[in-house]
Amino acid sequence: MNTTPEKKGFHPRNKHNVAYDFEKLISTTPTLKEFVAINKFGNESIDFSNPKAVKTLNAALLKTYYNIEYWDIPEGFLCPPIPGRAEYIHHIADVLSEVYGEIPTGKKIKVLDIGIGSNCIYPIIGINEYGWQFVGSEIDGQAIKWADKIVKSNSILKDSVELRMQSSKRNIFKGIINEGEIFDMTLCNPPFHSSKEEATKGTIRKVKNLNNEVTAKPTLNFGGVNNELWCDGGEIAFITNMIYESIHFKTQSLWFSTLVSKKENLKSIYKLLKKVGTADVKTIDLSQGNKTSRLVFWTFKDLKLEKKE
Repeated sequence: MNTTPEKKGFHPRNKHNVAYDFEKLISTTPTLKEFVAINKFGNESIDFSNPKAVKTLNAALLKTYYNIEYWDIPEGFLCPPIPGRAEYIHHIADVLSEVYGEIPTGKKIKVLDIGIGSNCIYPIIGINEYGWQFVGSEIDGQAIKWADKIVKSNSILKDSVELRMQSSKRNIFKGIINEGEIFDMTLCNPPFHSSKEEATKGTIRKVKNLNNEVTAKPTLNFGGVNNELWCDGGEIAFITNMIYESIHFKTQSLWFSTLVSKKENLKSIYKLLKKVGTADVKTIDLSQGNKTSRLVFWTFKDLKLEKKE
């Protein structure tokens, strides 16, 4: 029995709000054992600057807690921290509960994951925790191929995830949301940096924080190819485009949402959301470890009229 206190700032329904139970994880994924050692604090851990260790940990977490028998991603692609991704899903459930009167479960709830990546993490968590239905969009052909393999290799995902290729780098919802299609929520983890150089500097900072040293050829522990880590104009440009596009689909999604990593972008985001005539905006702070970010939700609908019986 794990008696470790809950991690500060984590959602109470997050299965990862206590320290990793490595004995349990190794029992389902024996290959994890070679990466586990006692850290300087006297606790079992892995080297989070080692991409293979992080990927193996993710595979173990997904098998142990989310019934995923097969999970893999191509080298260099984003290997997301699962506890943080779970936070987003659980907060989505809370926001939707305000309309449904309780936390909604089952395939009646339809969620659009913008940029599903090769890892398919948000649908994996959302389906296991709440039984929702997902559409995942992706602009990278290799990523969608790997996501498709994950979906087809796990029975729990097969009938609950549909993948759609985005053919235009300029569009987010256009070309993905079909005419007459209705979603309860859209979610997105947008590219963080504005250039490859900025992304590389961010990598060096992360490695330095993990190892207390700077390496000549930094390897980002969670990986990430270009379109996952940076875009022209960075996070604020991507989210600005998303907000403007959401106007054209305002009757087709109850809520739109995005992760916002940079606090200084919030002022511009709020100003734009007011300008485009949103009916309601919510912000939820996320704070895990040394990282602080936030989720921003917006809707164009009168939620009093949308309440479900």
